[in-house]
Formats: sequence, structure tokens, C-alpha cells
Amino acid sequence: LVQRSWLSGVFLVCLAPLHIGLCSPHCMAVEVYFSRIKSMFYHAYNSYLDNAFPYDELRPLTCDGQDTWGSFSLTLIDALDTLLVLGNRTEFQRVASLLQDTVDFDIDVNASVFETNIRVVGGLLSAHLLAGRAGMELEPGWPCSGPLLRMAEDAARKLLPAFQTPTGMPYGTVNLLHGVSPTETPVTCTAGVGTFILEFAMLSRLTGDPTFENAARRALRALWKTRSDIGLVGNHIDILSKKWVAQDAGIGAGVDSYFEYLVKGAIMLQDEELLNMFQAYDRAIQNYTRFDDWYLWVQMHKGTVSMPVFQSLEAFWPGLQSLLGNLDSAVRTFQNYYSVWRQFGGLPEFYSIPQGYTVDKREGYPLRPELVESAMYLFRATGDHTYLQLGFDALESIERIAKTPCGYASVKDLRDHQLDNRMESFFLAETIKYLYLLFDPTHFLHGGGTEGDGSWEEGGDGGRCVLGAGGFIFNTEAHPLDPAALYCCSRHAQDHQELRDILLSLSQPDGRSKPPAKQTEDPPPNPSDSIALKPGEKRRPPLLSCPVQPFSARLSIFGQVFTDNT
Repeated sequence: LVQRSWLSGVFLVCLAPLHIGLCSPHCMAVEVYFSRIKSMFYHAYNSYLDNAFPYDELRPLTCDGQDTWGSFSLTLIDALDTLLVLGNRTEFQRVASLLQDTVDFDIDVNASVFETNIRVVGGLLSAHLLAGRAGMELEPGWPCSGPLLRMAEDAARKLLPAFQTPTGMPYGTVNLLHGVSPTETPVTCTAGVGTFILEFAMLSRLTGDPTFENAARRALRALWKTRSDIGLVGNHIDILSKKWVAQDAGIGAGVDSYFEYLVKGAIMLQDEELLNMFQAYDRAIQNYTRFDDWYLWVQMHKGTVSMPVFQSLEAFWPGLQSLLGNLDSAVRTFQNYYSVWRQFGGLPEFYSIPQGYTVDKREGYPLRPELVESAMYLFRATGDHTYLQLGFDALESIERIAKTPCGYASVKDLRDHQLDNRMESFFLAETIKYLYLLFDPTHFLHGGGTEGDGSWEEGGDGGRCVLGAGGFIFNTEAHPLDPAALYCCSRHAQDHQELRDILLSLSQPDGRSKPPAKQTEDPPPNPSDSIALKPGEKRRPPLLSCPVQPFSARLSIFGQVFTDNT
């Protein structure tokens, strides 16, 4: 069930097909649940198409749409690979073509750098890599070329101005047309700095342009250098001064996907540097934040408890631990989180561990996927049907509490089941996808299937690249990336670079080649090369992003400031 990587301590649970018989007391229910999960997806998906497209998100209580993260039909991009996961190749092809005709990133919109990367760049990259399986007509040389890849590159290039800082750590928000505003706050969340290596490295390897991967690595290394003497990082940082503005350390909101990308980046890229970073953090996390298999928030320099709460976003952690082979710890922590789910029928955003109840004004459940995600990984690692039971519970709860005539609504308050007028795109991209994959351990994304069913695809120049054989890595928005694609294009680009170097050396007067320039970190931008708005240009107020105001409070998470008396 578990295949060990060459990297010490990394277990690729996702690589080996799991052949655990589902025919238990749940056997007859599994096919029924497959059907119900598909029905849930299409009720939400069709409601978005009918009532909200081309806006970013559906508002399920008023049956209309709204732009949230940028104004590029976000839900459709986020849901594209889920269509293929559910087996709908026809709709995948239609939507892929529709997006090429309708989505434009050259717009005067302030967008979250973090959210645009994980949802848009990640979604387009995943769809591009799955295009062969979806039966789309492929360009010669795919996966090194293709319309969806060019869209992903275009979106990512719009984000690069945010990385043009003296430290290499990016701003939280960028204007897709004009770059970074001169009034943009330099304070951003930790995850907003460290959650790029999967998408940017894949993009660089496919296109042959190292700019993206270099930017992501420079940001990671700069963030690594800011950790405290006891090995922890805080929640929000000033990217210019490298000073920590919110010094609460934990594994939840504002930090979570930073740790996730160190592990998954190490696996996808077979990168020991990233693994060593995570293992150092993990030792500090286990020493200072773990109490009875819960993880609390502590002061990053002292290790003293600052907030004894569990946040729903932390529920990804057992799944991440299972990828590293830390199953005993992962199972115990999952059981703690699952007990909260059973108490409320969902995970409240904040849960007070000492009080055993929700935190005031944080009682909502926006249909997040993290606990289902962990259940999927742990079921594949252990075969324990407890994790299937979580899937049953999640499906029943969402259907009973959140379903409306026009989609599924976020739960505003789990105590009385009040609803909020929003259906986040991650409901289709992550929650439903992980539910489906939980019940289908032989799915091709798990490495399932048999030879001859399309699991193996040729690609790259000369058709010598093998794709789709399993071992997919999910980004933090559940978009699967195929690590095999990393080796389809980079060798070809490297060969071309070597040829260019030879030709350049022959063109030198003395016929000798110059020594290759030593690679260094990107220099800070020249002040004269402005990436900001020009005087008098119109600037829209920033949309949702990590920092939205000065951080004088004790703890700040995704733009929500928590004062000392919260």
C-alpha cells in the first residue's frame, strides 16, 4: 500500500493502487454514494452555469453570481478537472474550449496572488496535463505546449510583479493590468509567501522558462531565514522588512499550505532541501504546539500558548502526516478532529479546545474539504473503514444542512444551521472531488486502472514521455499535477540551451566559449522599473486577500484581525 521514496522519510501513499475490498457492511452503499456525490456535483455545477456564469462564484440563496477573487469565471476553472475525475469527458472538452474563448487575464482587477495561483494557475495546469485522458486533440509536443498551458503561463506571468521585492517574498495582491499598487501593504500571510513551488516549478519545467520556479524558490528561502530561534514562523510577515507582524505560530489559517508545499514539493521535485526545511519545522511544531494530539497556537519566539483553538483549516494535517509515514500520530489527531465534526455536523472555523465548543463569531462552516482530504489519504494508507464513515457523514450533513434549490450554501452558524449566500469554488474543486476519491481507491488519480485503459499516454517531443501512470500530487486546491510531466520538456529545453551555448561559443572571435554565468538570486528591482500604477491611473480597492489593514492586533488570519479580548 505504501511505496517509499528515495527521499528519507517520505512515503508516497498516493502511488500504489489500493485493493482493499469495499464489500463490507458498506458494500451495497458505495455505488449509491457514488451516484449521490455525482448528483451533488451537478446540482451545484449546473446552478452555477445557469445563474452565475461568467462571474467567479454562485450566490445560492439569491440565485445569482458575484466576482470574488478576480473576475475570471473562477468556479468554472476550479471545477474543470473535477469533471474528468467524475468521468465527464464531453463537458471537460466543452468547458476547456469555452475558457479559451472567454477568459482574459489582461484586466484592471486587483487579485490575490495566493488564490490566483492555487485556483487559476493550478486548475489550468491540471486540466492541461489531463487533456490527453479527456480525449482532447493535442498539439504536437504536448505536454510541452497547449492552449491551457499558455493560459496558465499568462495567469502566472501576471503574478510575477508581486515577487519583484528586495527579499523575493511577494506582495499579497497584484493588479493584473498594472502590477503592484504603490499603496499596497507589505504585510502578507505566511502561506501567501510559501505556496507557489508546485505550480511555478511545473510551469517552468513545461515551458522551459526558469523564471517561475526561481521566483518561488527565492521566496521560500527568504521565508526560511526568518524563522525564530526555536524554529517557528508566525502568521503574517512584512515582506520588505522581514519583521513578523503576527507572531502566533501554528498549522492553521495563514500558514497551512506553506508546510503542505514543502512536503509535496519535496515529493514532486524529489527535492531534499524542501524536505529538510519541513522536517526542521515539524520538530519545532511537535515540541511546542502539540498537546494531546491537538495543535495549538503559540508565540513563535517563546513557545507559550497564545490561542488554544482548533481551526477547520488545520484538518489537512493528518493527511499530510500520512504522506510522511507518521500514521500513528495522524490517526490520533484525525480522531480528535472527527469528534468535532460529529458534535456539529461540520467543522466550525474555530473550536475552543478547553471549552469544547465553538468560538464566538467563528461558528461557520463554508463546506471546506480538509477533513475529507485527510480521510482519503488515511483510508488509502490504512484501509480502516472509519474514514469511509466520515465520508458518509459529510455527504449526509452537507445534503441536509447546506443544500438549497440553487446549489449549496456555506453554513453561517453550525449551531442553528443558518446559511450564508456564498458557494466557494473550492466546494466543487476540493470537497466533492475528495469525497469521490475517498470512495474510489482504484481511481486513476490513485494509480488505479489496468494497462490498455488509457492510463499510459505518450507525450513530449518524439513521444518518449510517459504520462498518467499514477502518482499525482494534489495542490492545495486539490488540482492533481503529474510529476512525470516534469521530465517531458526540461531535457528538451536543456538540450536546446546547450546547442545555443555551443553556437554562441563558435561566434566568439577567439573561437572559445565564455564560462557560463554563475546563477545567483534575482537582484532586487531597479527603482526606475516601476511595476506600480502611474499617477492619476484608476485603482480599484483590493478584493479579498490576506492583509487588509495595519496589523496592531495580536493575531491576524486571512484579513480577519483578532484582538486580545477575542
